[in-house]
Amino acid sequence: MPMAKLLSSRAFDPETTSLLGAAFDKAWQTVQTSGSPLADEKHAAATREILAKNILAAGHRGDRDIDQLVEEALALLIISNDTSARGTGAYDADASAVERHS
Repeated sequence: MPMAKLLSSRAFDPETTSLLGAAFDKAWQTVQTSGSPLADEKHAAATREILAKNILAAGHRGDRDIDQLVEEALALLIISNDTSARGTGAYDADASAVERHS
């Protein structure tokens, strides 16, 4: 689900919308440049949706620090991936790649 679609259903002022969009872009770029399989075409849509939802939730709590938004979204992505990949061995490679670049 695109970030713009998620933002359109939320009540944020234009400045906050821009800030949350920038945080999402920065978080997604971090995942892409990390070499993590979470950025692969197979996982990209789900990864982007998790990032977007986490950033929006933080925005609703009043968080406006872009670096904090990015760090929290990446940390929650790692936790989410850990939960879904537990026991498969996939988590270690995915999370460690993202952690090195966040």
